[in-house]
Amino acid sequence: MRRDYTVAFFAIMGSFLILYIAVPLVAIFLKQAADWRMLLKTLHDGLVIRALRNSLLTATATAVIALLLGVPLGYVLARENFRGKSLVQALIDVPIVIPHSVVGIMLLVTFSKAILDNYAGIIAAMLFVSASFTVNAARDGFLAVDERLEHVARTLGASRLRAFLSIALPMALPSIASGAIMTWARAISEVGAILIVAYYPKTAQILVLEYFNNYGLRASRPLSVLLIVVSLTLFVVLRWLVGRGSNAEG
Repeated sequence: MRRDYTVAFFAIMGSFLILYIAVPLVAIFLKQAADWRMLLKTLHDGLVIRALRNSLLTATATAVIALLLGVPLGYVLARENFRGKSLVQALIDVPIVIPHSVVGIMLLVTFSKAILDNYAGIIAAMLFVSASFTVNAARDGFLAVDERLEHVARTLGASRLRAFLSIALPMALPSIASGAIMTWARAISEVGAILIVAYYPKTAQILVLEYFNNYGLRASRPLSVLLIVVSLTLFVVLRWLVGRGSNAEG
């Protein structure tokens, strides 16, 4: 039988992308390991610790708000057909194509001083660029749930809300959780919109840029490493918990 090398060829081609992502990560860690004193100095910098805390808290608040607002919207998009549905779905994806510096300008024009240089501004910027992940994941999760199961529950006396809470939501939960994780990840990586809307209070991603502009690469590298470690650790842990929950249900 003739051998088919298609998969091997695809794997080789894909490996270049994997290397492109992995090599810079390895490079920055190795470079910082050779300058561990600077890393220790950064770890004792109160401004850095506060900035990391601000990033984690605002990204988490953003993910929670996206869940509270995005899951109901995802359910409506999955279950209902209505005039303007295509427009709604397009609007949800609009933040993906708008430059994030422009997002900051839009938010300032809309909300003005209410979001200028405060936590509300940081969350507003994060939510605008990241909420679509939760909405789309929730919609896809509910679409994967057989609607007939909800109809059966309702014929047995359950209300629409109870059918949603007892059937649709639990079955779509892994997808929703994945969307929330992606929302959190996108939120904590946002810079452009936050830079315009809320330079203060400082978040870690803004502080990295400030250190680079004011003091150069050596000063900004340790904070970059810390942000990578914290973000990747939480991202991997959350992904693992979601995967474990999905396997347990299976």
